[in-house]
Amino acid sequence: MKEMKRAGLQIARRDFLKESALLVGGTLIGASLPRNANAWKLSTDPIKIALIGCGSRGAGAVLNALSTSSNVELVAMADVFKDKLDTTYSNLLKVGRIKNRIKVPENQKFIGFDAYHKAIACADAVLLVTPSAFRPSHFEAAVKAGKHVFMEKPLASDAPGIRQILETGKEATRKNLKVVVGLQNRYDPGYQEMVKQIKEGAIGKLISASDYYLIGPLTNIPREPGQTEMEYQMRNWRYFNWLWAGSPAGLQIHNTDVVNWVKDSFPIRAQGMGGRSSLKGPNHGDIFDHFFIEYEYADGTKLNSQIRHVGGTWNKGGATFQGSSGTASLQAGIKNTTGETIWRNSNKDSENAYQIEHDVLFKAIRDNTPINDTEWAANSTLTTIMGRMAVHSGKMVEWEAALNSDLSLMPAQFAWEAEPPIKPDQNGEYPYPIPGLSPVI
Repeated sequence: MKEMKRAGLQIARRDFLKESALLVGGTLIGASLPRNANAWKLSTDPIKIALIGCGSRGAGAVLNALSTSSNVELVAMADVFKDKLDTTYSNLLKVGRIKNRIKVPENQKFIGFDAYHKAIACADAVLLVTPSAFRPSHFEAAVKAGKHVFMEKPLASDAPGIRQILETGKEATRKNLKVVVGLQNRYDPGYQEMVKQIKEGAIGKLISASDYYLIGPLTNIPREPGQTEMEYQMRNWRYFNWLWAGSPAGLQIHNTDVVNWVKDSFPIRAQGMGGRSSLKGPNHGDIFDHFFIEYEYADGTKLNSQIRHVGGTWNKGGATFQGSSGTASLQAGIKNTTGETIWRNSNKDSENAYQIEHDVLFKAIRDNTPINDTEWAANSTLTTIMGRMAVHSGKMVEWEAALNSDLSLMPAQFAWEAEPPIKPDQNGEYPYPIPGLSPVI
């Protein structure tokens, strides 16, 4: 997939290594004894990190972490796929400015479904960069072991996972652990200024918002002879709701989170429509390739969310706000009712938001200052899961019903020979949700 610009098409997070060969998306799976989490202030010792999930997004996260000024070293790596780990390790060594910070001996390259436990045990902080299915268990293991955490979005694929994330986040606060989530727009100076101006009334009373994530098709990796079904699905994790959480969470969450940020709240309900216009035939999983979701906030404000990943279609990204006296978006700036631009983002650091979030995390570790993104990031993840529930079911879904759902998308166990939650029929086609019929809560 080609890298998309900041216009909200943030799938570029997974294509981050500009100074090395691009890495193919990886997947992995979730603990283990570091120094006291409070012992870093005034220390000059390296902060040792472990990478859990060695795809291209994992490589990008490591590059960011090792590029901070906080004396960070990579000491352990873990993935279920050896080829992903080996490729990422090799390509990271090609980036000259971080090469001396990569100190991963062979006996600290861990492969398998239990690899995350071993990697966590080696480090002071962990980067959790796997598909969302594994985030709840990995986060819980890291916090139980007393490790600081950077974790990618989405934070879970289902409501039980969100509840686990929220509880673990509370435990992280009790242990004074630092947690940053990869919703980098919150760390972007341009977005920060735009949100500030909207909250201060630059466009008057907020009437509605729209967000867009319209891109081309997702990469599909051909099935190989001898693969188990679990391996095939994990190689193609964006095609399976249990692994990816669906495109509202996997893609649009960046823009939807900005709207939640502006509102200082989360939607109380959602309804919408969607389907599969391009995903036909074997090996295309159970995801939808297009969504239209209408979210409603407690004050009656609506967010209209459009998502599409279909070849040959028009692309667009970002979030736009409509107010009583103007409009706002990061791309077009803030305009009054006559169309005059009254603010435009000129902050060059907007291009460095990926780096800034890591700078903030490791400075907080070094200075022992509090930071924990878990609650708002979990609620933004749940927003997108609620939207997916609404579209898959064809129902109006209320926030409390989404949060308290007991429907788990997870398999009974994680193993190469284990059965995934969905399986193909004799023609290689997967069952997918049918609005009006499928239970999703």
